[in-house]
Amino acid sequence: MEHRTIAIDDYDYPLPDERIAKFPLAERSASKLLVYRNGEIAESRFGRLDEALPAGSLLVFNNTKVIRARIIMHKPSGARIEVFCLEPHAPADYERAFAVKGGCVWSCIVGNLKKWKEGPLEVRFEYGGREELLLARMVENGGREHLIRFEWAADMTFGQLLEHLGRIPIPPYLNRESEEIDNTRYQTVYSKFEGSVAAPTAGLHFTPELIGRMRGEGFGFEEVTLHVGAGTFLPVKESDAARHPMHTEHFEITLRTLERLRERLGRIVAVGTTSVRTLESLAALGWRLRRGEPVAEAAVGQWELYDIPAGYAGADALDDLIGYMREQGLERLKAATQIMITPLNYRFRIVKYIVTNFHQPKSTLLLLVSAYVGDDWHRIYDYALQHDFRFLSYGDSSLLMVDRNN
Repeated sequence: MEHRTIAIDDYDYPLPDERIAKFPLAERSASKLLVYRNGEIAESRFGRLDEALPAGSLLVFNNTKVIRARIIMHKPSGARIEVFCLEPHAPADYERAFAVKGGCVWSCIVGNLKKWKEGPLEVRFEYGGREELLLARMVENGGREHLIRFEWAADMTFGQLLEHLGRIPIPPYLNRESEEIDNTRYQTVYSKFEGSVAAPTAGLHFTPELIGRMRGEGFGFEEVTLHVGAGTFLPVKESDAARHPMHTEHFEITLRTLERLRERLGRIVAVGTTSVRTLESLAALGWRLRRGEPVAEAAVGQWELYDIPAGYAGADALDDLIGYMREQGLERLKAATQIMITPLNYRFRIVKYIVTNFHQPKSTLLLLVSAYVGDDWHRIYDYALQHDFRFLSYGDSSLLMVDRNN
C-alpha cells in the first residue's frame, strides 16, 4: 500500500480522569449500552443487547484468558524488581510454555531494570508445605523487552507458578494495584486459553445468564482465540499514526467456527476489537491461498489487507480457508496478525457489527472505530461523555451497526 498519512491529533478528545472506570460494576451486564445504528444514537443497558441486534446474529467471542503475568522478584540485596511476562520464547508455543516444568524463557518487560546489574533475581514461596525458590536470569537485554530465563525446582508447571505467584496485569491507566476483584472480573466468563496480558474487555459485560437467554432466542455464539499483547496499551507516539509499528498477536480458529461464519456471513457480530482483528485477518489468509502462497507462515502484515482486490469478498476468503482445511485434514488453524485497521479506506469483509468499549484518545483502537463508523466517532464519544458513560476497560459498552455489503 502506498504511504498515506493519518494525523493522530485528529483522533484526540478530552477524557477527564473521573470518567475512567477504576473498578467494575457489581453486576457485569448492568453496564450502559450506546447503540449506534446507521447514524442514529440511542441508549440502553447491556443486559438488553438481544433487543438491539437482528435476530439470528452470530456473536464471536475471543476466549483468551488473562495470565497473572506480573511477578514481583528481588535481588539478593533486597531491591524490588517487577518482571512482566509478555510472550513465551522457549518453548514458544503457549500451550507448551504453560505446561513446562523446571525452566523456560519468556520475553518480558522489567520494571526497575536499572537496579538489576548482574546475577539472578529470586522469589521465595511456600508450595506443598515446603519453601521453594524461583530464579530469573537475564538472557538477552533487548531495550524495551528482554529475554528472561526462569528456573525452579518445585513440582509445578509454569502455568501453576504464575497462578501461585503472579498478579493480574490490569491496565496502567487505572493507576492502582490489582486487587482480589480483578482476578475474576478482569476475565470474561467464557475465558479458556491462557496467554493474554490484557483482557478482551468488550466481553466483560456478558454473563452466563445473558448468553443462555440469547442462545434460547436463536442467537449463535462462536469463539476464536487471540492472545492480547502489551502492545495494545502502547500509545501512538508518531504524529502520523500510519508510521506506528503494530505488534504481533497470535490467534487460532477452528474449522467448525469457519463453517459457522460462512453460514451466517452478513450477520456476524465481533465482540471486541481483538475479535475484529482476528476475523478480518482471515481475508488475508484466504487471499494468500488464492495466490498459491503459504497460508500462515508469516504474520498478516500491517497493511496486507489494503492490497487485496475489492472483488475478493469475505465469502471467497472463508470458502478458500474451509476448502484448504478440509483438504489438509486440519481442525484448527494457527496464525498471527499485525493488522492495523484505520480510516484509510479500510474495507470490512467478515465483520458486520461490533460490540466494543470506549477507547483511549489517540489510540489504534479508536482508529479502528473510526474505520467502521467514519467521522461519526466524534458524535458517539461526545454523546457518551455528555451522558455519563464510563470509559475504558471497566467502563460501559457500545454496539456499532453500519449496514454495508461485506
